[in-house]
Amino acid sequence: MTIEQIRTQIAERQTTATRLAEQSLAAISAEDGELNCFLTQSRERALEQAAKVDAIADRGDPLPPLAGVPMGIKDVLSTRGVRTTCGSRILANYVPAYDATTVVRLESAGAVIVGKTNCDEFAMGSSTENSGFGPTRNPRNRSRVPGGSSGGSAAAVAAGLCTAALGTDTGGSIRQPAAFCGIVGLLPTYGRVSRYGLAAFASSLDHVGPLTLSSRDAAHVLQALAGADPLDATCSLQPVPDYVAELDRPIRGLRIGVADFGTGLQPGVAAAVERALERLRGAGCLISRVSLPLNDAGIAVYYVLATAEASSNLARYDGGRYGVRTEAATLPEMIRQTRDAGFGAEVKRRILLGTYVLSAGYYDAYYRKAQQVRALLSRGFAAAFNDVDVILTPTTPTTAFALGQESANPVERYLADVFTVPADLAGIPALSVPCGQSEGLPVGVQFIGPPFEEARLLRLGHHFERLNAE
Repeated sequence: MTIEQIRTQIAERQTTATRLAEQSLAAISAEDGELNCFLTQSRERALEQAAKVDAIADRGDPLPPLAGVPMGIKDVLSTRGVRTTCGSRILANYVPAYDATTVVRLESAGAVIVGKTNCDEFAMGSSTENSGFGPTRNPRNRSRVPGGSSGGSAAAVAAGLCTAALGTDTGGSIRQPAAFCGIVGLLPTYGRVSRYGLAAFASSLDHVGPLTLSSRDAAHVLQALAGADPLDATCSLQPVPDYVAELDRPIRGLRIGVADFGTGLQPGVAAAVERALERLRGAGCLISRVSLPLNDAGIAVYYVLATAEASSNLARYDGGRYGVRTEAATLPEMIRQTRDAGFGAEVKRRILLGTYVLSAGYYDAYYRKAQQVRALLSRGFAAAFNDVDVILTPTTPTTAFALGQESANPVERYLADVFTVPADLAGIPALSVPCGQSEGLPVGVQFIGPPFEEARLLRLGHHFERLNAE
């Protein structure tokens, strides 16, 4: 069911929030053994929240907008009283004492949180194979990855284990798994959604956003999430529009820019994206070419800046304050052994790289230069949006790859984010929507917009879904 259908059926007493929560929890218990979408179920919390929603319905009072909607939360967002591991053995038994702002807002809107979803360790990866608790499988093809790092959230929604889920996106970690699993994933503008309670990977790049089955459902979830937060100094004061009301406005005349896709695109992905362009042209959108000359530098810039910030942010996991501790004779040895045992190979790789680019003699050559290129890349987007309303790209150059390929060639996997990383660097919104299949696997098309134009992207996504269904 859609979010609107759930709310209507609860309001009309055709079902109850409790029944829907129990169905979601039962599905997780019955079907998630192989998929491994969830690391922790929050049964007690879910049923308590569902009972509150049912009490509102019993009184005949207006229901909140996400009333009774079963949702998964990526396990990098803090949940009071519910284990939060960040997909890492170093936090295997960590139970926070507070909720992330996004969790508070979802429950205030009536959502029912059924559990915490699997992810690459500290959100570092593109396949969810880097989780300290085993990989997640793609429900569309269980021999394939679901993408990452929000693979557990994407797979849970695609498998019908929950109606929607939260993910995080630092270099593509909402949109890439959305494309691989054949669902919708939204990267909001940096500062549109609070990061309070999010375990930091790269603080200037981290975003929280929804994964859903439709752009309409994504609009409903974003409506609940968006807005200023006094607990997050980077959260924008920009007014929040009515995303749902904007969905049915026409798209005829919308100017869509298409950049050069470069090489390395699978033929089936290229064909699906070309068909998407033709559908949009047929709907009256104006298609033109745009130049984004520095986009090719995005991956290099990202893997300097993101790893530098990760090196700093992950210094707090030392076994001294919380999380797993390996006992040793001295404090330095305890810290070394704790981090060696607690962190996985990909996290160690990125910490080492980040420490290197921040070290004396290399800071100016790498970190400062990357910041300068990031600024130029952002200006390139701003210039392009003088001529077009939306930029269209494939979400990913390939469909979901086979399980096991991540560990075989991690550098190759970094290049898979070539279309998603630039929007994170520029801090602008982007939406991935299913646009067909290649060899039986989902393909996603990405719409990128100017800052705080999520409504425009969701409207385009909503209309495209209708066109794609014809």
